[in-house]
Order: sequence, then C-alpha cells, then structure tokens
Amino acid sequence: MSTMVSAVDVVGTVTDPELPMLTLDDLGIVRGVREGADGVVVTITPTYSGCPAMETIRDDILAALRSAGFARAEVRTVLAPAWSSDWISDAGRAKLAEAGISPPGPAPRRAAGPVPLLLGARPGVVSCPHCGHRETERIAAFSATACRELRRCPECREPFEHVKEI
Repeated sequence: MSTMVSAVDVVGTVTDPELPMLTLDDLGIVRGVREGADGVVVTITPTYSGCPAMETIRDDILAALRSAGFARAEVRTVLAPAWSSDWISDAGRAKLAEAGISPPGPAPRRAAGPVPLLLGARPGVVSCPHCGHRETERIAAFSATACRELRRCPECREPFEHVKEI
C-alpha cells in the first residue's frame, strides 16, 4: 500500500466522465473510502440506478488507485440511500456554472422509498449560467444524459444544459 498519498486523496482527483469539470467528490457520489490490510474499498452511489457511466467511473477509480500504488482495490456500488442532486458540493455547483451548465436547485423532498422519476415539467426557476436571467425555457427534456435537460435563455439567446433536480 502507498504511504505517499492516501486513497481518499487519490479518489478525490477522479473526474466524472460525463461532467469532466467535476470530481466524483464534487458530484457527491463517493460515499466512502476505506484503507485496510485487505486493500482499499471505495463505496459509490450512482446519480441514478441506470447511469451508463458507472462502469467507466469504477474503472477510472481503480486505475487511479493502482497508478498511485494501491495494488488491491475494490469499488462497491450502494443504491440506498438514493443519490440526490443536493449532494453536489458548492464547489461542484460553481464549476458547473463556470462551464455553462446550470446547476440544480434544491431537490424535491420525498418520503423514504423509491425515487420517483418525473418526466413532466417541474416547477421552479432555472437561471441562465451565462447572463443570470431567471426565466429560461426548456428546449428538450433530455440532453447529453438523462439527468440533464436542454434549455435556452430568452435574454441572451444562449442554449445551455441544466442538471435536473433529483
């Protein structure tokens, strides 16, 4: 096992393959990193259970750990509690906005149990990350990934993505 750098520090540098301006920590999907005699165990929670990036995320975490000298490492996925867009860090929200992607507002409150997937329009304000205008319009319910939507600002006319509140 490496004594130069901790496994927590290594995992903290791994970026999301779909939002590469964010680390997995920024995104809030790293639930834990445990170093022990049996190696490193990293626990992650996907942004949603069908996220196609999970295999790549797992491979990227393992590659980073092995490159840093952690020969034995495992990534475990846990689904409960379900990830919430509220877990995106303040730094992550700022990085999204700097990249021209509108960060999510507060996630809808829900009782325990399955997370409902709402495909219809959601109430709330989505501000333009370019000019700050607060009345933007949705162009498409889905964008590059299912957890983002495509919007346009009527003020500056710029299109942008918005990370949905989950």
